[in-house]
Amino acid sequence: MKLLSPAISRLARFRHWRIEQWVSDPVAAQREVLQDLVTHGQYTEFGRKYGLKEIFSIRMFKQHVPIQDYEDLKPYIDRLMQGEENLLWNTPVNWFAKSSGTTSDKSKFIPITQESLEDCHFQAAKDVLTMYYNHRSESDLLTGKGLVIGGSHQISRLNEDIQYGDLSAVLLQNTPVWASWIRTPELSIALMDEWESKIERLARSTIEEDVTSVSGVPTWTMILMKRILEITGKRTIKDVWPNLELYIHGGVSFLPYREQFRKLIGEGCHYLEMYNASEGFFAAQDNPDEEGMLLFLDHGVFYEFMPIEEYGKPSPRTIGLKAVETGKNYAMVISTNGGLWRYLVGDTVQFTSTWPFRIKVSGRLKQFINAFGEEVIADNTDKAIAIACARTGSMVSDYTAAPVYFDGDGKGAHEWLIEFDQAPSSTDQFAYELDSALKSLNSDYEAKRYKDLALTMPIVHLLQKGVFNEWLKNKGKLGGQHKVPRLSNDRTYIDDIKPMMRG
Repeated sequence: MKLLSPAISRLARFRHWRIEQWVSDPVAAQREVLQDLVTHGQYTEFGRKYGLKEIFSIRMFKQHVPIQDYEDLKPYIDRLMQGEENLLWNTPVNWFAKSSGTTSDKSKFIPITQESLEDCHFQAAKDVLTMYYNHRSESDLLTGKGLVIGGSHQISRLNEDIQYGDLSAVLLQNTPVWASWIRTPELSIALMDEWESKIERLARSTIEEDVTSVSGVPTWTMILMKRILEITGKRTIKDVWPNLELYIHGGVSFLPYREQFRKLIGEGCHYLEMYNASEGFFAAQDNPDEEGMLLFLDHGVFYEFMPIEEYGKPSPRTIGLKAVETGKNYAMVISTNGGLWRYLVGDTVQFTSTWPFRIKVSGRLKQFINAFGEEVIADNTDKAIAIACARTGSMVSDYTAAPVYFDGDGKGAHEWLIEFDQAPSSTDQFAYELDSALKSLNSDYEAKRYKDLALTMPIVHLLQKGVFNEWLKNKGKLGGQHKVPRLSNDRTYIDDIKPMMRG
């Protein structure tokens, strides 16, 4: 099948002019997307309820359609899953992505239409390849195989026509035949349910392949790579796959893992971040050497950005691309060709540049710590962890943090549960460096820490390796897109995990 690779490579390189079109005129691209969405949506029950037929501008769209969360759309989705049609979108919905979210017991079922598959998820995947080739003209990426560390099978059939599973399973089940020729492992392994057995099968089935790219969540990718090194006795992954040139990551910040991957893989590998969620494929790095992901503006998704201070208001204000500013936190509100309308995704983003519009994921609306006015978000803690690791010669594999309220003097602290791949020689020193880094990154945190005014030093616990995975397994959330919540403004997660600490 290698004969096919040069043809695909040439096609990927040729397509870059299409990306340049919407990058050069982003506002017009977004207007066209909204017009197309409204044209489809006017023929649906949702569209009739909110008068989409009468909408001729972005301003009218905002006036007619209120911001929705999952609970608002759930009655429509429940009916779609029973086989009803023309509720949120005017073409059949045969697939649903079961969203893992965090470790909450609730599952969300996101409608996947043929349009969202073709024009969003698959189109964006092609554009990622095109952008990479544009930046790395000498690349031989498609002369070998792409190793995909996806989710688990979990494909369930509701009736003859309707199925659901996690996003990676849905995409793998619908991927064109030619894509299987440049992907590894075989589908039966890629979609295995049981993750401990899956890692072993993944390792042994791919060792002899010519792997040129790897994509997956950092935590599980690290576990797989370490197992491969154990089996082969090699020093680095580049010794196993000498032609490996690209690792594609997403789902969590890569900052705490970058140094570990550099040591695991070896020199000569590029790293690229993408933002692919059940609701849509939103962005990816167009330049692997620069921070920020290019926002995909011509892929069936219309974007609005809610200033974070608007969250929770009865009629929150949203802004468009023309008004966004770099460095500010926004909640993303999307309308999609999957039938989501002014849907609050739950992620917060910051723009790293405008024109072109690049973003980074800064956290989750419900994952933050603001118990004492410190307003700490995941972007702060990911960076602080990376700085503390560099200063103490340690490596973190995962962490979670929450506030602790002290009795008596009224002062509080942040409590951290951290799993290390390479533990620091002194936990106290790590806590000091973590605290110092957070002060430098967040002025509100620094103010609350001033002379222990409201917050005292962080309380850091070293977890034994495997505790987080054991907790996820107990919740039925082990593997794939499931991940430990970085931050919580209450103690629900941390109090659930602490009894699992040993020693």
